[in-house]
This record gives sequence, C-alpha cells and structure tokens, in this order.
Amino acid sequence: VRDSIVRNTFSDRSLLSRLKDVPYVGSLDQGTSSTRFMIFDSLGQVRGQHQIEHQQLLPKAGWVEHNGAEIWDRTIEVIQGALVAANLKGSDLVAIGITNQRETTIAWDVETGKPFYNAIVWQDIRTQDFLSRLTDQEKSHIVQATGLRIAPYFSASKMSWLLRNVPEITSALSQGKVRIGTIDSWLLWNLSGGPNGGTFYTDVTNASRTMLMNLETLNWDEDLLTIFDIPRSVLAEIRSSSEIYTHTRKDGPFGAEIPIASILGDQHAALVGQGCFARGQSKTTYGTGNFALLNTGTEIVRSQHGLLTTIAYQFAGQPAQYALEGSVAVTGSAVQWLRDQLGFISSASEIEPLAASVTDTGGVYFVPAFSGLFAPYWRTDARGAIVGITRATTKAHLARATLEAICYQTRDVIDAMTTESGIQITSLRVDGGITANSLCMQLQADILGMEIVRFPIMETTSFGAAFAAGLAVGYWSVEDPIRDHMGTSTRWVPHIDEQVRQNGYEKWKIAIERSLNWSVE
Repeated sequence: VRDSIVRNTFSDRSLLSRLKDVPYVGSLDQGTSSTRFMIFDSLGQVRGQHQIEHQQLLPKAGWVEHNGAEIWDRTIEVIQGALVAANLKGSDLVAIGITNQRETTIAWDVETGKPFYNAIVWQDIRTQDFLSRLTDQEKSHIVQATGLRIAPYFSASKMSWLLRNVPEITSALSQGKVRIGTIDSWLLWNLSGGPNGGTFYTDVTNASRTMLMNLETLNWDEDLLTIFDIPRSVLAEIRSSSEIYTHTRKDGPFGAEIPIASILGDQHAALVGQGCFARGQSKTTYGTGNFALLNTGTEIVRSQHGLLTTIAYQFAGQPAQYALEGSVAVTGSAVQWLRDQLGFISSASEIEPLAASVTDTGGVYFVPAFSGLFAPYWRTDARGAIVGITRATTKAHLARATLEAICYQTRDVIDAMTTESGIQITSLRVDGGITANSLCMQLQADILGMEIVRFPIMETTSFGAAFAAGLAVGYWSVEDPIRDHMGTSTRWVPHIDEQVRQNGYEKWKIAIERSLNWSVE
C-alpha cells in the first residue's frame, strides 16, 4: 500500500529508490525552555520524538542562565528517547541537523569538556551598562557591519562578560583551553567527540547573531573582536547552514557514526521549514519569544524602523540569503509566567479555556516587558505593565490580555516589516507551540486584519533543520514536494471590523508608553 501511494504521488524515480530502504533524518532542537529530538521519514512525517524541559536560572533581576551540562544531559536523553519511541537504531538515520536558541552563550574547557560558567541566555540584560559605554564610532561600526541593534540580546557582550568576570576563563585562556560559542557549537563539539577531538564549528545564521560577524564577508570582523576584546582563537569556524561538518561519535547517544549535516538558528530553521526560499516570503514563529523573518534574497536590506538585518540561511556552495527580522522577547514565556509565578494555570494549555471564558479583556492590557522591549522599540528601560485593571478584573481577563499581548507585539513587528520592505503582507505563515491555541490565532487574525495560516507540522523549526540536513546528504532537494503531503494547513480569518481593530491597537500603544522609563540605572 505504501509503495502504491508513493508511486502515485511522486514521479521522481530517485526519490522512489531512496524510499526502498526507508531511512530517516533526525533533528536536534535545543530551545530556550526545552530540548527535543524529532525523527522524520522521507515524506516529512514524524516517526518519533522526545522532549524534556530544563531549568531557567534567575540569579539576579535581569539575569537569565542555563546549565550547559544539564542541556547536554537532556540532549542525550531526548535522542535516546526518540529512538525508542520510533523503534529505531541510530544507524537508521541518514543524517541529523541541529537547531538552537540563538545568542545564548557558553564557555567551556576544551580539555575537560566542562563549562566554566552557566550559559548566559539571550534574554539576559546584565551587559547593558557595558554597551552604554561604547563610543558613537564603535556603535556605528557595529550596526553597519552586523545589521543588529546595540542591545545585550546578542552574544558579543555576553562573551566579553564571561572573559572579564570568570577567573577560571582568564587562567585557562593563556593555555589555549577556552572555547566560547553559541549553543549549536557546544552541541556539535559534544556530539562529535567532546574532549576527544570534538569538532568546533558554527554556521552563518548563528554567527550573524553574535554581533561579531560581518554580514558582507561572512567572517569574524577584526574591528568587532577588538571592540569587545575577544580573542579570535576562542571562536568557532563559520560554515554554511547545510553541509556535512562531521559525524557523531560511535560511543555517543546514537551508537553510530551519523553525518551531522545542518546547523541553523531556530528562527532560520523555521524559515527553511516553512519553505520560504523566495524573496518576499515570510514566517512568524511563536515560542518563548516571537520572531518574524522576511526573506530579502541576496540583498542586504538595512533597517530604518527597528528591525534587524540578518542571514536567512546559506546552503553549501550557494550565496547567502538575507532577511529582515522582528524579534519580540516575551510571548510564550508570558504564559509560563502565569503558570509558574502567578499560579493562574497548572499547564500552558489551560490558558485557552480560561481566556475563552470571557468575551474580552475588560479593558485590561498587559505589556510583558520583563527584560525590556525588543523590536521595533528596543527599550531596555521598559518593564512589565498591566493597565486598565478594575474591581471586576479576574484572572480570566488577564489570561486573555496575555494572548492579546502576543498578538499586539506581532502586529508591531509586521507593521514595521511592511513599512521597511514595501511588501504588503496579506497572510501570515505561523508555527511554534502557541499556534496550537486556536483562540490566540483567531485573536491574531483579528488584530492584524489578515489571514493566519498554520503549517500542518507546527514545529517547523525541527523540520527545517532536518530538511537542511537531508539536502546536504542528497536525501531531499529543494524541489521535493514533501510539504504537499504533510496534511492540510489550518487557517483563521478576521472576524472584527477595522474600527474595532484600530481602537484596540491605539490603546495598546498607550499601554506601551506606560511601560517605559521604569528601569533607570
């Protein structure tokens, strides 16, 4: 039956021949809240998966850390768990890809394999004071070379903090024992051997988020290394997003030598997973934060409206593709806050029925600026604000205001993206965990005034990394029509009129103003 379906679906005989052995592609997705391993078959269907959360360490206000050793332990667990769930061996995989939380930075000892300090997470703002002391000339060069904003969000100031504040790093530096990188390089190094010959690479998408890579040369910028006082020797070699970098070690969690064939920052992986290969195509991912990317092709479009210019992806032997990006710091993590800090819900899925128990927010607006605001505002002085509370306000109103905050922040970014690019976006491709919340997606359609389209596989980040790995080993090609056979997309259309939409957005902008100028150092 399977052979008949496949033969009727595809005319590509090379694909048919590959299906005879029914191999699989794996994807390691190391995110801000959890680590997941997913296994896809040749038609892009999920064969097995396993996911485990890790601790969020908050030692001081504005500081966010992860335990790098815990992340590696979780990586081993999810790989083995997914293989068991799929009833497969590691050797059944033709390749694996890596996708990761971007900007999060870790330093480790190359001889012992132990981190010198916790990983400093992208949400962390401890380096704001350091960045404020940069000269205007230094700031201008950073923005021009990297396409990024001057913000503690990015990796360079985190790396500089580690070098200046962790004594063990200082003493190990002269011995050549220090490696510093984003989480992808930590995972690649461990999977390929660790202290016993681990490979130390990163890809252009992750490197473009460090504030150290030049967008035009696709290499580390010597002037930026000088500004942040970071030795070139501690950094990984920059490679493309889809190529065979190395193989997993035989005594590792796979029990076999498997090509590691893609590395993509999580948002870039989602762009690939959504199939946004053409200029003008875009996607929005809802995770811990919220991230919209617009493919600008081989053109570097420098933002004037609070967006970031970044690498979209680069396949081996091909020119890099660029993108405009709007980044929102807190979306899904606002739901976590309701669950973990306030105790309004016991699981994230409970927010939908709670929010749906009221017809509106009762005039309540919630700006979740826990560590400042990202695009398009870039205000590190902003802090969380809940406005419009009355005696009649209930936790259901705040739950609904939390979902609306996710949607209003998305509108901020999409409006800026339309202005910046001149491209009128008429529908929004979405993915990520919160897209399982139908109420939130309906609110998104209403607040944006456009159709929302959810891909059949909501976790397109994992699929994008798997697809890029499959490209590298010749398992798939960009033209393979596998997306057409993953199921039917889900769509939401607006249900409110333009006047109601605009009134709500104007009040949102007032709420944003209330959140500013709270943190003055």
